Amino acid sequence: MKVSIITVCYNSSQYIRSAIDSVLSQSYNDIEYIVIDGGSSDETIKIIQERARDIQHIISEPDEGIYDAMNKGVALATGEIIGVLNSDDFYPNSNVISDVVDVFKKHADIDLLLGNVDFVSAENLVKPVRGYSSFKFSPWKMRFGFLPAHPAAFVKRNAYDCVGLYKLGYQTAADFDFFVRALITHKLKYSTLDMVLVRMRLGGASTSGLKAYWASSKEILRSLDENKISSNILFVLSRLLVKAFQMFLFRCKSLGKHNA
Repeated sequence: MKVSIITVCYNSSQYIRSAIDSVLSQSYNDIEYIVIDGGSSDETIKIIQERARDIQHIISEPDEGIYDAMNKGVALATGEIIGVLNSDDFYPNSNVISDVVDVFKKHADIDLLLGNVDFVSAENLVKPVRGYSSFKFSPWKMRFGFLPAHPAAFVKRNAYDCVGLYKLGYQTAADFDFFVRALITHKLKYSTLDMVLVRMRLGGASTSGLKAYWASSKEILRSLDENKISSNILFVLSRLLVKAFQMFLFRCKSLGKHNA
């Protein structure tokens, strides 16, 4: 199976090198790597060009935002499986893609594989600050605003052909809308893998405070409404309490391991 990995970036010189290196260091040897830059004005392009020999597709041009860049990458992808790795994220080890392919080979009927992510600080990339698991995800939870960890989701090419691309009318919730269409509207088959597939640095669009949380909640509710799924703002906002409890449990677990 060929796997296409898409990295989208814009003025990402601080972290883009680690994202690229984590892809190029994978033990799996049939990877098509696609980097879509939004026309950066910093050193991002220079860093990308340093590894241009190992990157199959590089595009640098103005775009309409992160989801437009992702769509460009999906349009270029020729792999049977497609993954999206943002420029400030990285794979935690060299066997991630091999592990992903093994699951797709074992479960040939699935269209999506959903894994876990760890959030880390820029100061310590090894010790997770909190985690987000897709292992217990079920599509009905999307009514409350929950979605699988998008950076740790791998999607078959034919699923995009069925569901369509990311909608550009969303600022932060086009990935949520994609999963609603894939898992609820089209009822595509999926499997979960209880394994950390991606580490994410805190501070991105999805982790940047209450103002961003409120804006994303409104977009999530809009997507549910457009896809004719019953919900309300209280349902969607309630996920903040669940996430806070999950963070508490994660920290308790981490402290337990440390004390042991």
